[in-house]
Amino acid sequence: MLRIRNIEAGYGSIRVLRKVSLHVNPGEIVTIIGANGAGKTTLLKAVSGLLKTTSGEIRFKGNDITNIPAERLVSLGCVLVPEGRQVFSTMTVKENLMLGATVRYRRDGKETIEKDLERIYNLFPRLAERQGQLAGTLSGGEQQMLAIGRALMSGAELIMMDEPSMGLAPVIVKEIFKTISELRNEGKTVLLVEQNARAALSISDRGYVIETGRIVLQGPAEDLLENRDVQRAYLGRDLDAEVEL
Repeated sequence: MLRIRNIEAGYGSIRVLRKVSLHVNPGEIVTIIGANGAGKTTLLKAVSGLLKTTSGEIRFKGNDITNIPAERLVSLGCVLVPEGRQVFSTMTVKENLMLGATVRYRRDGKETIEKDLERIYNLFPRLAERQGQLAGTLSGGEQQMLAIGRALMSGAELIMMDEPSMGLAPVIVKEIFKTISELRNEGKTVLLVEQNARAALSISDRGYVIETGRIVLQGPAEDLLENRDVQRAYLGRDLDAEVEL
């Protein structure tokens, strides 16, 4: 569904991504893990059209989307849930959700969109309870649910998520990751950037490790979870040290 080949991108004279290549197959959850500053968010911005690449190619469902405007990409079926939620705080929950469906009105019609709204409310019952509440008054976890729901209202097939668990209580994190798993069961494809490597890999099919703008390791999620270097760097466990003890 998504194929990235040798892309490079950065900010001004600072090159962040260096010949990055990866792919995401339909129906997969794929996680990108790495330290702060490794290039994870930059990669999602490049794919979503928020940051121009300087070389390489990005294809979505066979179409070249390299440096395509972000709004055009959403209409093609690929959407980003940004880091920090970025909900419209002075709009209600329902207004935020309906805004996510803007690109669909002419194509799908109001009745279909209303049905999808009910599906989002079933997925996140708290949003249904607070649909008339201003988004800025929601808790962090509720805002993350709203950001995901707004993305789903676009009808996208590929959902990219940037640090969905950041700053949330453990019980809410568990709920968010459960929801991400359910999206795969509904036929959605997810590209996930996440600092909580253990939780992310535990629900993923495959994963990539990015360091200083380069992909240095990839493979099935279960293999990455068992990899000693990954455990040492990202999972807070050093098996070699444990053996020595």
